[in-house]
Amino acid sequence: MNFGLYREMLRIAPIRRVLLIGMIARFPHSAAGVLLTLHVVNTMDRGYAAAGAVAAVVTIGIAVGAPWRGRRVDTVGLRRALIPSVIAEAVIWSLAPHASFEWLLVLALVGGVFTLPVFSVVRQSLGVLATGEQRRTAFALDSIATELIFMMGPALGAVIATRSSVIGLTAVGLSSALAGLLLIWFNPPTRTPEAANSVTAADEQAAAAAAAVAVAPANVQEAPMELTGAGLPDGPQNLFGRLRNGLAGNFGWVTTSVAVVFAVSVGAGLLLSSTDVGIVALVEAGGNASEVGIVFVAWCAASAVGGILYGAMNRRISPMLLLLAMGVLTMPMAFATGTLSLALLSIPPGLLCAPVLSSASERVADLVSEERRGEAMGWYGSSMTAGTALGAPVAGLAIDVIGPWSGFLMAGGAASLLVLVTLTVRHFVRRPVPAA
Repeated sequence: MNFGLYREMLRIAPIRRVLLIGMIARFPHSAAGVLLTLHVVNTMDRGYAAAGAVAAVVTIGIAVGAPWRGRRVDTVGLRRALIPSVIAEAVIWSLAPHASFEWLLVLALVGGVFTLPVFSVVRQSLGVLATGEQRRTAFALDSIATELIFMMGPALGAVIATRSSVIGLTAVGLSSALAGLLLIWFNPPTRTPEAANSVTAADEQAAAAAAAVAVAPANVQEAPMELTGAGLPDGPQNLFGRLRNGLAGNFGWVTTSVAVVFAVSVGAGLLLSSTDVGIVALVEAGGNASEVGIVFVAWCAASAVGGILYGAMNRRISPMLLLLAMGVLTMPMAFATGTLSLALLSIPPGLLCAPVLSSASERVADLVSEERRGEAMGWYGSSMTAGTALGAPVAGLAIDVIGPWSGFLMAGGAASLLVLVTLTVRHFVRRPVPAA
């Protein structure tokens, strides 16, 4: 390990700035999960399954919106892409705490779609500012910074929720909007100057080609029809060919290796959201809701330590193996008997949290070209939120039916099973087909 890598990385002013902006922008939503859960359970007097449903709707919205938001950053630039998010964050989360449960679900979905894309923007910018082996350290630093925020955010959210979850959720929306304005002001780079210039040139060529086609209809009519069907009306075959070509052009960057990383992201989201709900439920069941911050501090501090160690390593570890180990180590949290024992049992899986996310982000940055990296990071975030959407309600249902301890067994077992299934599928996809 070489801990001097961190000193070298933090000497780079743009990287320091991006990390600081990321911490500030992530803080509001780090408290939102606990605030929403306790708002539904305590203020609205609903169960944990209902709270999990709200969390699932939010994450479904994020999963739908993240690729679109990432693609907008790629095509129109960061500042224009963030304006809708700034407006939506301020309006929706100011209305949500005053809505009925049914309208809360609707607002949560819309709010998720327009959530400030902090994760993808910060990771995309770090992918530009750091290259090669530097990316491991840069992404590890971002994971460490994120864990520091999540040590404070949920604890603060729990304290505020015991007093007024309405004020807390409103504060989340307004502070998220301010964070978006801060991102617009600093405008961190999401593309190298060379790539930006090449995209501009490509756009000019495409515009010229479109203009040439538009002004030559007579020539097209006079030309003989080819048997390939290029000049035929839009029949089923032509439509299928266009659809196939369009999908190949839009998703040609999705290789088997990229799909495996997305599977890791799904498993990580499922594991983290289920563990999150399980921690709140177990501490709440003991009548000590205000102590939930103790567990989150231990869990996130362990993740920060794990991120520091991983970022200083000179070799890469497969994100699949890291996720498998994290899933297995999460299951013993079911045997906790109180806040202190739960905090201690959260340390082993917590040590692997930041390394899982750092390793997966590094793989995306390495596998996807720069001009599509914003979209790729958006899909990576969508995969994680899809896992979160699946994990939160299932864990909440298990907690309501069986007990708080069951959420940890479900979380660890499901994530481990997903890894094993993905590894099996990858083995058969990569296995050479025998000659006939």
